[in-house]
Amino acid sequence: MKDKRHQLGRNSEQLASQYLQKNGYEIIQQNYRTRQGEIDIIARDNNTIVFVEVKARTSTNYGHAVQALTRKQQIRLSKTALIYLYKNKLLNQKVRFDVVAIQKNLQNSFDIRLIKNAFEFSTK
Repeated sequence: MKDKRHQLGRNSEQLASQYLQKNGYEIIQQNYRTRQGEIDIIARDNNTIVFVEVKARTSTNYGHAVQALTRKQQIRLSKTALIYLYKNKLLNQKVRFDVVAIQKNLQNSFDIRLIKNAFEFSTK
């Protein structure tokens, strides 16, 4: 079960990266990890650093992929993004948080939805 979830996650992140590149994003890094957490994709969209969370679902039994990002996860992502910005001396850059929601459809393929500015930076 866990292996299937991990495989779905890896495949979804690859799909998301390809989708973002087709939409003009420059991928800077994938799977950025700190003790605080992980950011799936860090990209540049014009002059903005974009931290991208990828959410994937194979069914809607537990809700749609778009609904999967909790407040607690938003805070963890914000803190991890701050660490990235600090370590890379990018604190003066414009940033935003996007979500790529990937949902398996009835035709057994995947629908991809990009939500720009999905949430505001928050550490509380």
